[in-house]
Parts: sequence; C-alpha cells; structure tokens
Amino acid sequence: MPGVYDEGSALMVRAEALSRLGQRYRRYRLADPTAEAALVGSLRRWGQLSPVVACVRGSELEVLDGFKRLSAATAAGLPSLSVRVLAIDERTAKAAILGLNRSQGGTRELEEAWIVQALVREDGLTQVEAAQLLGQHKSWVCRRLALLERLSEAVKEDLRLGLVGPALARQLVRLPAGNQEALLALTRREALTAQEVSGVIDLLHGAGAEQAAFILAQPREALRRAHGLPVPLRDPRLSPAGNWLAKQLAQALENLTRLEHWLRTPNERELKARDREILQPLLVRVGDQAHLVAELVLGPAIAHEVWQL
Repeated sequence: MPGVYDEGSALMVRAEALSRLGQRYRRYRLADPTAEAALVGSLRRWGQLSPVVACVRGSELEVLDGFKRLSAATAAGLPSLSVRVLAIDERTAKAAILGLNRSQGGTRELEEAWIVQALVREDGLTQVEAAQLLGQHKSWVCRRLALLERLSEAVKEDLRLGLVGPALARQLVRLPAGNQEALLALTRREALTAQEVSGVIDLLHGAGAEQAAFILAQPREALRRAHGLPVPLRDPRLSPAGNWLAKQLAQALENLTRLEHWLRTPNERELKARDREILQPLLVRVGDQAHLVAELVLGPAIAHEVWQL
C-alpha cells in the first residue's frame, strides 16, 4: 500500500492481552455502537476472523485498525485478540489508519479530515507532503482541512453525528462560520439540495440586507428569479436518447439528495425499528435497480468497476 507501509514493516501476528492494546488513535475514528454490538455476537459464535492491526509505541501496542473488534472482545469477555504488529513511525501510522480501512468499507470524510489535520498541524507536514503520504491530490487534503477549520462548532458537531452530509458541509464552508447555522436551518426547513444551497450562497455573496432577507425567506423563488425557470438543457454531445436519460438520472439524483437531507434532519429521522424492517426490501430494490441501470448503460464490466469506487 503506497505511502502507508511496506512488507518490511509488518512484524508478525500474535496473541495479545486486551490490556496491552492502547487506543490513542481511536480519536481519529467515529464510534459505531450498533456495529460493535453486532460484533459481540459474531466473536462469540465464530471467533476472531481477522487480526487487529497495531503499531509499537515504546513498550506498548497502539491499535490502528480494529477498534470495534477490541470493544466487542471486551464486551464478550475475551482475554486476548490476534494482532498484526507493524513497525512504522507516527506519520505513517496515521496514514495507515486510512489505508487499512480503504479496503474494508472506507472511512468517512470527517475521519479523513481528522487525520489530515493531525498530519499538517501536529506533525508539521505541508499539504503537498500530506497528500503524497496519503496517496491523494493536494485539493483532497485542502477540502478536508476546511471541513474542520472553517466550519462552526455546531455544524462540525452535526457532521460528526451524521446530521449533516459532507456535500452540504463543503457548501457551508463557503460562508463565514457565524452564518453557517442560519443557512443550515434554512436548508432543513426547505429540504434544499446541495446544488440549491450552492446557488443560495452565490446569491448571498454581495447581496444587500433586503436582498439577503428575501433570499433566506424564499430561497427557491430567489433562485428562480436569478436564473429563470429551470428548463431541461440539451447536451450537444448526447443523442436524443442520451439527453432523455441524462434528464431522468438528474431528477432521480435530486430526489435521493432530498431524501438524504430529510433523513439527516433532527426530529424527522425518527424511524422505528419496524419501519426499517418494512422498508429494507424496498431499499434493496432501489439499489439493485440502480445497479441494473448502470449495467445497461455502461456494460457489466465497467459498471462493476464504477460501483467499487
């Protein structure tokens, strides 16, 4: 895994007592109590299927990957876990937290931001050096730094709790921290998409007090007046059939984005366990249908490759 560790850094897999496994790096990962609770039963029934990964720090071991397994093992009353030990420095350890999880479902953008901030602000790397270490572009590093350093504390907390998505957070970053919460409240009230929020922010830049009041009171009407009624635009690169499909996909994507914002809104995402049980087959059908459409448009091989990104 480029930029994380090489073959020589992996020492061995061995059993270690839970008491020897430190969690100083856990601050870079979001807690997931539901997944941890599910792992307790899995550990009791099947045992440990993959080793925890840790690095050597002095005479102790610090976990890099496997915090849920460690919590579940503690809850299950296990005395030890199988651990793969790496010999890597502090910077590489932080990079490994992202690299090791990339092949296991990935990390959330906020977790990536925590790592980037630590590398740049604590370890003294430039943004270019951090990007090279993480195998990313400098703009990727810059965006994640902005999530932490240009968002208000209240919005960052909502982001941490999953009440604000990364796409919306990236738009809010464009505003002064003192104005972000008002726009977030507006976004929730009107169920605005990230694209609509971007348009509202564009209108607010340079607007007078009276204009800003109107924009915040009637954001969609303000967008309509500024840009005219939305009309389907024809892409000259596409055939008539391609343009029709592009329009349908854009509408479907906008509807899904509205659903995301609704579900992230406090007091409105109070789905019951029974709701999820009943809705699960429908959600599976939505995912399957999206995959099928991608295969019909792109072909099975390319669609499978895109689906893995």
